[in-house]
Amino acid sequence: MQKRRRARLLGLLFVGVLMAALDIAIVGPALPAIQRDFAVGARATAWIFTVFVLFYLVSAPLMAKASDRFGRRRVYTVDVALFAAGSLVVALSPTYGVLLGGRALQAIGAGGIFPVASAIIGDTFPVERRGRALGLIGAVFGLAFLLGPVLGGLLLRFGWPWLFLINLPVAAGLIVAAQWLVPDTRPDAVRPFDWAGAGLLVAALASLALGLSQVDAARLPATLLDPAVGPLFLLAAVLLPLFWRVERGAADAIVPLRLLQARQVRLVALFAVGAGLSEAAVVFLPSLAVTSLGVAETTASFMLLPLVVVLALGAPLAGRLLDTHGARRVITAGLALTAAGLATYGGTAGSLGGFAAGSVLAGMGLAALLGAPLRYVLLSEAAAGDRGASQGLLTIFTSVGQLTGSALVGAVAASSAGGRGFEHALLALGVIMAAMILPALALDGRASGRAAHSDANGP
Repeated sequence: MQKRRRARLLGLLFVGVLMAALDIAIVGPALPAIQRDFAVGARATAWIFTVFVLFYLVSAPLMAKASDRFGRRRVYTVDVALFAAGSLVVALSPTYGVLLGGRALQAIGAGGIFPVASAIIGDTFPVERRGRALGLIGAVFGLAFLLGPVLGGLLLRFGWPWLFLINLPVAAGLIVAAQWLVPDTRPDAVRPFDWAGAGLLVAALASLALGLSQVDAARLPATLLDPAVGPLFLLAAVLLPLFWRVERGAADAIVPLRLLQARQVRLVALFAVGAGLSEAAVVFLPSLAVTSLGVAETTASFMLLPLVVVLALGAPLAGRLLDTHGARRVITAGLALTAAGLATYGGTAGSLGGFAAGSVLAGMGLAALLGAPLRYVLLSEAAAGDRGASQGLLTIFTSVGQLTGSALVGAVAASSAGGRGFEHALLALGVIMAAMILPALALDGRASGRAAHSDANGP
C-alpha cells in the first residue's frame, strides 16, 4: 500500500474512533436534559452509561473475531452503520426504554470500531511504522475528553438529540470512504462458527459486568451477599471455566487459546488489567480534588484537564518510541510513571502542586499503556488470522480492570477513616502498578515480535 493511501486510511480510522470516543464524553452535558424530558431519577440515568459499557464489553471480542472471519472492510462498515443506527434511535426515542436500546446498539457498533481499526493497522502498516499509527489512534481518547464537553455544550443549544444526530453524516462519510480505503481481507477457508463459545462468553461477561456495576463499595460484603448481585458473580465463575473448555475444542474459537500460550500475550493481559485499574482511578480524581484541595464540586472535573492533555500528547510519542526502542522499554516506563503518578496523588493530600505533578506523571504513564504499546505487542504476536481476536482479547482484560478498579477504589475509600479514603485507594493502586514493573522486564526487548516479520507489510 502506498504511503499516501496509508495516510488516508489512517485518517479514516482516526475519525471513526474519534466519533465513537466522543459519544462517551459528549453525553455528560446532555444528562440533565434527558433526565428532565423522560422524568427519570439519577439511578435510572446511570443506566445510560451502564448499558453502553455492558454492550461494548460484550461486542468487542465478537466483532473483532468477526473481522478475522468475514473481512475487515465488511465488519468495519457494519460497526459504523450500527453505531449510526443506534444514534438515530437515541435521538428519536419516544420512551426512556427505547433510548437505552439505542445506547445498546451504539455500544455494539463502538465495540468493534476500535479493535477492528487496530487490526487494520496491523494488516496494512509495516512493522517500523506500526507504532506511530497506533499511537495516533490512541491519542483519540484524550482528545475526545477535551472536545466532548465543549462540543456537547455547543450542540445542546439546539436540543440534546443533536448530540447524537451529528453522528449520522460522519458515519455516512466513513462508510463510503471505507469501501475505497479499507482492504477487503478474508481468510481462504471459513471454519464453522463457534456459537457455543460466543454464547458462553456473552453470558459470562454480561454477568461479570452487571455484578461489578451494582457493587456498593461502601458496604462491599453485604453487596456480595445481595440476592441481586451475588448470583451474577457465581454465574460468571461457573461460565468462564466452561467457556475455556469449549474453546479448547472449537475449530475456530472466539478467543484463540493459542494466543494465551505465548508469554508475551499473558504479560500484556496482566498489564491491560493494570491499565484498566488505573483508568478507573481517574474517575475519582474530581472527588479527591473536592476532599483534599477544597475545590468546588462544580469545577472539580476541570482538574482532569492536565492529565487528559498529557495523555493526548503522550500517546503519539509513545507510538514513535515503540518503533525505535521496542515495547519493553515503553511499557516498563509506562508502568513506572503510572505508579509514580498514583502514589503522588495519594501522598500529597492538600497540595495543588502535588496534584498537578500526579496528573503529569499519570498522564504520561497511561499514554504508554492505553494507547499503542499493548496493542502493538499483540499485533506482533498474533498471526494475520488472529489479529482481530487479539485486539478483542485486550479489550476484555482492560474492561475487567476498569470495572474492578471502580469497585476497589470505592471500597478502600469507604473503609478509610479520617477523610483520606481516596488518597489511600490511589496509593494502593500505585503499589499494584509498581509490582507490575518486574514482570514487564520479561517482555521481548526487540521492536517487533515473533509473528511480525512474516506478514507485516500487508497489501
